[in-house]
Amino acid sequence: MMALVTVGSFSSSCRNPTAVTRSRRASLPATLARTALALACEIPPVTAFDRKHYFYPDLPKGYQISQYDLPLGENGCVKVYTGERAETGKIENRREKSFGITRLHMEDDAGKSIHEGGADNAAKSCVNLNRSGVPLIEIVSEPDFRSSQEAYDYLTHLRKTLIYIGVCDGNMEEGSLRCDANVSVRNKGATDFGTKVEIKNLNSFRFLQRALDYEIERQTRILSDGETIDQQTRLWDESGGRTFPMRTKEEAHDYRYFPEPDLMPIKLDPAWIEKIKAELPELPGPKLKRIMEQYDIPVDDALFLTGTSFMADFFEECALISGNPRASANWIMGDLAYNLKNSGKVITHCPVSPRQLGQLIQAIDSGEISGKIAKTVFEEMCRTSEDPAPIIKRMGLVQISDETSLEPVIDKILEANPKQVDEYGSGKTRVIGFFVGQVMKETKGQANPKVVNELLQKKLKGD
Repeated sequence: MMALVTVGSFSSSCRNPTAVTRSRRASLPATLARTALALACEIPPVTAFDRKHYFYPDLPKGYQISQYDLPLGENGCVKVYTGERAETGKIENRREKSFGITRLHMEDDAGKSIHEGGADNAAKSCVNLNRSGVPLIEIVSEPDFRSSQEAYDYLTHLRKTLIYIGVCDGNMEEGSLRCDANVSVRNKGATDFGTKVEIKNLNSFRFLQRALDYEIERQTRILSDGETIDQQTRLWDESGGRTFPMRTKEEAHDYRYFPEPDLMPIKLDPAWIEKIKAELPELPGPKLKRIMEQYDIPVDDALFLTGTSFMADFFEECALISGNPRASANWIMGDLAYNLKNSGKVITHCPVSPRQLGQLIQAIDSGEISGKIAKTVFEEMCRTSEDPAPIIKRMGLVQISDETSLEPVIDKILEANPKQVDEYGSGKTRVIGFFVGQVMKETKGQANPKVVNELLQKKLKGD
């Protein structure tokens, strides 16, 4: 069996996915246009609203204001770096793949049903109407996904794009971003899609992958037994690690769409759209490619460094100051990320500025301090937000590169370890690492490892 996976909610007669984002901007038409342009959608000259009728407890007025035949954006596309998830959890064979965007439209949110008790036999159901009527953007994608990893990478890229353009904070736990996923399975070689099942309101990337993997396995098992798939909407039960039925899925004609009588169609000025397009920032896709090419950064590292526009700006400023993009990337992905995670901070509240980190890398590259000493300096920078230079001076951490200062230390180490000296003379040259370690210990990590190595080799060879 081959799985055909799409992420998003059912829209009109398509079996396509959506991500839902609640806008934070005052100008909703501008928000829609920014999002449509960022997803390379075509924007028509006129857009209009419709009423979508269905009965459910979380929709007390009996209809939802939406857009049907005249959405604000259509026929878009995003290019995402995706790959296969190995058993170790690592992503392998990353390559760029295009995912089509069917449409982008606005609608008002429904309420939220809360079921108390078991997933299938709730003793009580409640309805929370706090978000009812709040405007949201629905993004419907083409059925271009073939694995849960592709769906994960697509949604990650979509979330990143929405944050970059400032229309959403991307907080899935708070409902700012939600995902409805459609899944269908077909026989290998078949051209027609199988019967789709929609999974509603997935609010984390981890839930998304687990729900898709479960549903693919469930449908594959049913078809392998010669049975048929029911078209329905299902919910994800995280505690049980399974999906369960919510309701039978409607077709578009069941919603009895008709034009919204209280909202006039909107005519979109091409000049206004061009103005919004010109104001868009550099988007995640182009930024990712540029950073990979300009700084010779591999794709997995570039994906991390472009996680937010603030992170990308931090990296580029640090790389400019240090003159060493590779080292800048390593420090940001390593020590800096570790410190931020442990302190519960984000890059916008980082205690170390990109200029300061760049200066620290400069100090390492110039030989002023060693990489080991730099770790100590960085910890102090995180604690005090000081520049590296005064910390190095105050703590007496300047690297010792003077040969006349290092020779007595090396002579002492060699004299104290005659056995290891003999091993080196007999061809076991790896023992030099032992001597370097002893010298670094004796100098409290301040000796220049390169100079130590050179002096040791001279003395051990009798030069």
